[in-house]
Amino acid sequence: MKLLTDLLTNPCILACLTAWATAQIVKAVIHTIVHKRFELHRLFGDGGMPSGHTATVSALATMCGLTEGFDSAAFAVSAILTVVVCRDAVGVRRETEKQAKLLNKVVDTLENKGAELSNEPLNIFIGHTPLQIAVGAVIGIGTAVILYKFIG
Repeated sequence: MKLLTDLLTNPCILACLTAWATAQIVKAVIHTIVHKRFELHRLFGDGGMPSGHTATVSALATMCGLTEGFDSAAFAVSAILTVVVCRDAVGVRRETEKQAKLLNKVVDTLENKGAELSNEPLNIFIGHTPLQIAVGAVIGIGTAVILYKFIG
């Protein structure tokens, strides 16, 4: 029971969970406004505005810096992790998203011409634009700073 209590009161974990949840709720609301329908999977899904991954790792790095010091190993590791996650989201995952969109179009075209592919459409919510990353970072940093003021 102490382990669970320790985990749930750890400021770094609290910041990560709160930032992720905030970003995912904002993502679902934006998606609902833009598409005029609520889709539950947007609360948990990847891709879209803002980046939940970026919010999470930015909150982690910020809270590590605030609680352990910006010269600590914990901050250094979490800051490097943040850079890697953000770069991956804009680079590799964004390219994968573009490829999924193109492949879905190719499959649709072939099926419209009589081909029997019986393929489920590929997920097109994978990567992020730089703006989606920036907004995720603002959510993560802001969440950590606010929590630190209350629990730090």
